[in-house]
Amino acid sequence: MAAAQPSRSPSPAPALPTLGGKKSSYRERVADALRAALIAGELLPGEVYSAPTLAARFGVSATPVREAMLDLAKEGLVDTVPNKGFRVTAVSDQQLDEYTHIRALIEIPTVVALARTADLVSLEALRPTAREIVTAATAGDLVAYVEADTRFHLSLLALAGNAHLVAVVGDLRKRARLYGLTALVEAGRLLASAEEHLELLDALIARDEKAVREVMTRHIGHVRGLWAARQPDRQAKDG
Repeated sequence: MAAAQPSRSPSPAPALPTLGGKKSSYRERVADALRAALIAGELLPGEVYSAPTLAARFGVSATPVREAMLDLAKEGLVDTVPNKGFRVTAVSDQQLDEYTHIRALIEIPTVVALARTADLVSLEALRPTAREIVTAATAGDLVAYVEADTRFHLSLLALAGNAHLVAVVGDLRKRARLYGLTALVEAGRLLASAEEHLELLDALIARDEKAVREVMTRHIGHVRGLWAARQPDRQAKDG
């Protein structure tokens, strides 16, 4: 029996990203591309994807895809389905609430503190990445959007000098699913969310702690609000 296919046309094969700006092996880069697609909701919960199907979609060979998916299975992002491929695991509303709550507790005060402590040159160095996010939003490229968004936020948090904090937030971001991104693109609202990254940088460089807190609170709120809007078919199943 053939593996289930996505309900919409596959996106063009993206350039393999490097989540968080880390130097990665080819296998890790393939895993990053698949992880970004999962986070963006491009790969749907409950669907079974074969390694050859994903390889064709991402413009790579099947072997690194199979190896990368095994890595994602260890993270709990997919389950292996013998002789078929990999099934994307679902994230419950309660889990998403918990992830968002923890992120808010960690990220908001950390980034607000950076308005006092971060080097202005280091902050300005993040502007090209913030612009990449805007470019991806304009193009409707969700995988590129998630990759650049992840790289921006983890690089920003790294300025606090706490590697364990960055690792925790990186893990929470991997586990979330932003199913509402497609709807935001279709409604023309993703660009406004993307531009918040530039707004945040401007507030940080201006040393405006109040503005930084406001932007960060609004931005993380999108994870549980606009971005995480449920898929219509999921609502029907749950309703």
